[in-house]
Amino acid sequence: MSPSGEQLVDTFLDALWLERGASPHTLSAYRTDLRHWLRFAEAHGVRPLTAQQGDAEAFFSERVAAGYSDRSNARLLSSLRRFYRWNVREAMIIHDPVARISLPRVRPDLPGTLDEADVDALLDAPDTDTALGLRDRAMLEVLYACGLRVSELVGLRVSDVNPRQGVVRVLGKGDRERLVPMGETALEWLDVYMRNGRPLLMASITREPLFPGRRDGFMTRQTFWHRIKHHAMVAGVHKPLSPHTLRHAFATHLLNHGANLRVVQELLGHSDLSTTQIYTHVAQARLEALHAMHHPRG
Repeated sequence: MSPSGEQLVDTFLDALWLERGASPHTLSAYRTDLRHWLRFAEAHGVRPLTAQQGDAEAFFSERVAAGYSDRSNARLLSSLRRFYRWNVREAMIIHDPVARISLPRVRPDLPGTLDEADVDALLDAPDTDTALGLRDRAMLEVLYACGLRVSELVGLRVSDVNPRQGVVRVLGKGDRERLVPMGETALEWLDVYMRNGRPLLMASITREPLFPGRRDGFMTRQTFWHRIKHHAMVAGVHKPLSPHTLRHAFATHLLNHGANLRVVQELLGHSDLSTTQIYTHVAQARLEALHAMHHPRG
């Protein structure tokens, strides 16, 4: 008996986890995408393992008519391609129904960023007379100094920091490990927090989380996002924010000050240089704006 669509997806996600070290967040995103396809297939009497290109084309035509964005459809097609390539590799199917599907190319959005004055205001916002304020100040300083993903920041353990060498060990996507320099300012705030803030937040300071949330456990990404929004309001920073705003600022400011693109790639933990190159467009846009503003013939 052929496996059901849900069984196929479960087996595929298990393989992604075992072979690629995919994170729970990534696996959840794949499952959500693939369930859209499974619901369409069931409604139209299509079996996932015998689907044809015409079925996939009808699926995406229906999504376009329903108003789904090009970006959403492109992400879903990427998930389907990976799913069906895996099925071909596992000899579950011979024909890949999405191999020749093409959608309008999505132009990557330039990541929103803050200028250096905005970053200074945001980092100065926490009330460092309190333990929570010291924690938040240290987190913001480390985030901006190292360009970490929020998931990497909230997952840091005390043992990941080497103050003597001035680096932090980061476990990134796909369980790839990298060492990132922290800089003097971040190290100083981290030291103040470790001495005067963290002991007041932890029932046992031997516990692992560097930046604890509730009940001494690791802080969630959602909690940190709420903290960023709160401090931005206090600082009077009204530009659009995202959980990765300071990561974007880290990359853009390094490039604005002449950093090599390959170095920024290594610091960000990008496996593909093209992912980093989008920041060159942000830096270039900033240079063009300054030129237009200040050049006598701008």
